Amino acid sequence: MSQLLTNPEDMALLNSEPFSEALAQFHRLINNRSALAFLIGAGCSKCAGLPLTKELTDKILAHTDLDCISKKVLSDVKTEFAEAADAHIEDYLSEIVDLLAITDRRTERGITENTVSICDTKYSAYQLRRASDQIKRAIANAISKKVNISLHRDFVASVHQPIRVGRANPAQPVDYLVLNYDTIIEDALGLERIHYTDGLHGGATGWWNPSNFDTSRGDGLSARVIKLHGSIDWRQLPDDSGPRRVNPSIEIQDSDDLPVLIWPSSTKYREAQLDPFAQLLEQARKAIRPTNGSQRLLVICGYSFGDSHINFEIDKALHESYGNLTVAAFADVSEPTGQLKKWQEDSAIREQVLIFANGGFFHGDTQETSKVTLPWWKFENLVKIIKGEI
Repeated sequence: MSQLLTNPEDMALLNSEPFSEALAQFHRLINNRSALAFLIGAGCSKCAGLPLTKELTDKILAHTDLDCISKKVLSDVKTEFAEAADAHIEDYLSEIVDLLAITDRRTERGITENTVSICDTKYSAYQLRRASDQIKRAIANAISKKVNISLHRDFVASVHQPIRVGRANPAQPVDYLVLNYDTIIEDALGLERIHYTDGLHGGATGWWNPSNFDTSRGDGLSARVIKLHGSIDWRQLPDDSGPRRVNPSIEIQDSDDLPVLIWPSSTKYREAQLDPFAQLLEQARKAIRPTNGSQRLLVICGYSFGDSHINFEIDKALHESYGNLTVAAFADVSEPTGQLKKWQEDSAIREQVLIFANGGFFHGDTQETSKVTLPWWKFENLVKIIKGEI
């Protein structure tokens, strides 16, 4: 493909053939689906003023919340990732979590040498756990800032209201599979008075109750927010496996040292078996699996397909859906690569995957390319598309 010419503000191309027909196809899907789910990545929070992963990495590397040892742990891990392309804070945190699992296992098994080496420096389980906790707290602090969520309010309102003729209210709750640590989607739903749950009971202070996700309760639930990587406002109290939301204005014992419940994208097998992560993962599986022959649409935006867990679950759901799951992926790529390319080349499911890339539209045998960058992959433009303004 020739090099794309960037003109991100030019929307006219989207209203001309063949791209107008691609959008018409998406409109038909979103209007006629029995069930709807969104997979929301970091790119969807950028327009609110929050950092992308690369920007967040720079902030954490320079953050004052880390003590000397934790800074050295992080610096040593970063050094070992020097040859990795586009390594970021989630890679570093994943590595620390993995090394911590090794030291814990060695300690549990009574091995005398229960440390691990990073750049020739030995670290204990205590040092790695402290580094992990401090990095997570630094992430929470870096993201906890005033943001403008007017666009996200517009987004959830357009999803949940029959703005255009022919669109019915969702027959069942809309599922938001959120990979970000921030609370923008929850805040937007709340401000728009849309009845939602994120699995916690209560308000500014709350407790984990996954039965809230159950739609058979008949309580008028309109949305479920499934925070697959945790949340900056979740804390873990001693002897409680579930998250607690703790109002920052109240004092509880050692509240400043309570672990922040966020998990890096590469959370490994051990963590995936623990609650609440295991319960959230199960909810996500249900959210992308059609039931009783119904049609389900999964819209993906702001996600770079760098999480193998998520890719695996979507791939499995596509193959097990008997054609009833459709994926519409809005991606900042010139053409399908990586996981998107695998789906496009898989004859069993390629008709179920629509790829709205910045370089064209790809669906089954259809490959409509553009020499000019198509702006439909941007979250702000996806909102306009859903509203029918494009």
